[in-house]
Amino acid sequence: MAYAQHQSFYLRDKWTSKGLKFLKENPRFFHEKFAFEQIGLGKNMVQSLKFWLLAMNLIEEDKKLKIHNLTKLGEIVLKHDRLLLVHDTASILHYQLVKNAENRATIFYWFFNIYNETIVKRDDLEVAFEEYVHSKEPKEISVKSLKKDIDCLIQLYTKDMNEFDPEDVIYSPFKKLNLLSEYKKVVRKSGPEVKNIGLSALYFVLLNYINSNGMDTLSIDEIINKEHLWGKVFNLSRGEIIDALNQLTVHKKYPIQFVRTNNLDSVKLPEIDPIEFLKEEYEEMELVVNEF
Repeated sequence: MAYAQHQSFYLRDKWTSKGLKFLKENPRFFHEKFAFEQIGLGKNMVQSLKFWLLAMNLIEEDKKLKIHNLTKLGEIVLKHDRLLLVHDTASILHYQLVKNAENRATIFYWFFNIYNETIVKRDDLEVAFEEYVHSKEPKEISVKSLKKDIDCLIQLYTKDMNEFDPEDVIYSPFKKLNLLSEYKKVVRKSGPEVKNIGLSALYFVLLNYINSNGMDTLSIDEIINKEHLWGKVFNLSRGEIIDALNQLTVHKKYPIQFVRTNNLDSVKLPEIDPIEFLKEEYEEMELVVNEF
């Protein structure tokens, strides 16, 4: 479990693009003394950027060689949507945070997978997270660090672009997912529409889940209620989930099938590697990558 590794900075617009480009050119970038000058960010921001790229599974670290290499997912994002303009891309990166595979982003795993309240006062949310951490950790964790995690969580999903400033670069690329809102210190999990998430992202999550767990069939109840699946990760309602599944039954290359097993409504997925699926989906989108 890890806390406040973001240095109190939520992910900013264009950070992902800059980080991937610099690392592609120089895998030792994050170990360079003057990396912050090269990329045009403060020293703490550079450390925050490294955290975000690692937590979103876009890069991996070789501590022995002191280098960072792009993952297969990182290569796809760099090639097709490094500015995170497409909702599917932001959704997939959100999913990587929530999955927390390398145990770098406890707050995101907890808030979306474990914490069941949909409306809560910020103070109560902080207390709930503190209680969860203290129940799991054998050592004392700084309350200040945990509050920083809550603050970063909220800003990551709510920091919007300044409509009066077209040059605004401090908004979050995750805001467009509409997963979270805050008004007068009351935090609300939002139930987005499928179009806010993207069908390619939703399909990728299913493929990743069945490949990781050695299965080819998922019940609708599992998709709604299981950790790392649609209901938890994206706050999707049963109706939105059924709608998305129906749309995937007519996917032009990899249609899913509705089946009934053990008296449960389920879906059967085709055998395909999740990363290969993403490559095909992005090539189909024919995105044009803009220069920053």
